[in-house]
Amino acid sequence: MSILIDMNNKHIVWQHGAVSRRQREELNGHRAAVVWFTGLSGSGKTTLALAVEEQLTKAGCRAFVLDGDNLRHGLCADLGFSPEARTENVRRAAETARLFVDAGMIVLAAFISPFASDRARARALMPPGDFIETWCRCSAAVCEQRDVKGLYRKARTGEIAHFTGISSPYEEPQKPELVLDTDHLGADAATRQVLIALRQKGVINARHYA
Repeated sequence: MSILIDMNNKHIVWQHGAVSRRQREELNGHRAAVVWFTGLSGSGKTTLALAVEEQLTKAGCRAFVLDGDNLRHGLCADLGFSPEARTENVRRAAETARLFVDAGMIVLAAFISPFASDRARARALMPPGDFIETWCRCSAAVCEQRDVKGLYRKARTGEIAHFTGISSPYEEPQKPELVLDTDHLGADAATRQVLIALRQKGVINARHYA
């Protein structure tokens, strides 16, 4: 499938609203940011994103999970899993995350996002310090043992093409803000590490997480 995108249309102008991001952050009581969970299928990205969202919401923060599977039910329903489609999938996800950041929210984005160049472009959309790349580091062997969706088995039998970790590469992050060894780190401990990182970076404060 060919995807044609005109990024330089001179007739399209960005509309600035009367309410600024800073005003929304002040109303929310915390900074906006994107925690970008990346890793193999089964590495715990969505589980952690949901857990962090729950804890932040309990603390009175405005947070929202952007999940790869969920976006493929709607916004990205027209995309496959070829390298080109994966790149477009991450581009759409990153643009969506940027809108949520402008709204003053903490975005918890859970996407395999296997290519370093795609993650770099997602980072470049955000102001410095707003993109927290979080690598859920877990071996393919452990992910395959979990395999709650049966995807690895289908990939090995050829039912699924372009499957990351089997028939398509995963480019490991070189300088992520946070590395979570989810092959042996429990969900509660990993969630705490994310919350600690958000506090250290000034996204939330002691009132939200001591």
